Amino acid sequence: MIEKKINSLSIWFFENLLRYEEIGHFVSTRTGGYSNTPYDSFNLSFNIGDNPQDVLRNRKLLAGALGLSLTSLATAKQIHDCHVKIVSEELRGKGSIDYKGAIDATDAMVTDVPGVCPMVLVADCVPILMYDPTRKVIGVAHAGWKGTLQLIAPKTVKVLHEKFGCSPEDIVVGIGPSIGQCCYQVGQEVVSQVERVFGTKKDYIRKESADGKGYFDLQAANLKQLLQAGIPEKNVELAKVCTFDHPDLFFSHRHAKGKTGRFGVGIVLR
Repeated sequence: MIEKKINSLSIWFFENLLRYEEIGHFVSTRTGGYSNTPYDSFNLSFNIGDNPQDVLRNRKLLAGALGLSLTSLATAKQIHDCHVKIVSEELRGKGSIDYKGAIDATDAMVTDVPGVCPMVLVADCVPILMYDPTRKVIGVAHAGWKGTLQLIAPKTVKVLHEKFGCSPEDIVVGIGPSIGQCCYQVGQEVVSQVERVFGTKKDYIRKESADGKGYFDLQAANLKQLLQAGIPEKNVELAKVCTFDHPDLFFSHRHAKGKTGRFGVGIVLR
């Protein structure tokens, strides 16, 4: 990934997606906005207790920096599940100016509508961007441990294939900053679910303790699922950035003990 300064904002980009002039994408950070502590300063989420007017100002700042209209954004009420929503023209702007209008109960969005920018909001969970340059279809997914174990990433690939005719071999993927296996300790109940879903704990759970706790590698788990769904490894760029280790740059729910903002990850067909 590379970082660019745009006005007051620090925006990160995937190098593999920057090759395609017909799309725009972004990974925002926590700096350069209007929100006050503990949401300081570039929080993009309406439903975590921040002043809604500050969030709206931040979103306008983001849209302006990216050359988009505010109503290009489409956001969802994320519930750590595996529902994938096709974003039609009618859903353009849903959730862009408030939480009430966001798309219901959705953790991944796909679209082939130019000018519609689906965006997920994260603070430790894994954000995933997808683009098929052959079919001109984009997607974005939000994968926490629950979504990961419910196969949100491969289900998004499946929707791209079944609804838009995309071949997994053509899909280019960016896996964004999230909490790393270095810092993401989970309980025995999660460890056992990882073993059930993957058939093994190896490569996904590290430093398992006597009481059954271990460190879950969310990025590795999502990468493995995408490869199993048919995405070539050469098509995937992995951020390898831990949000917990960089709380000055990205919001981290776990580092802040639950009270913090959300950064945005989105993609748009120009």
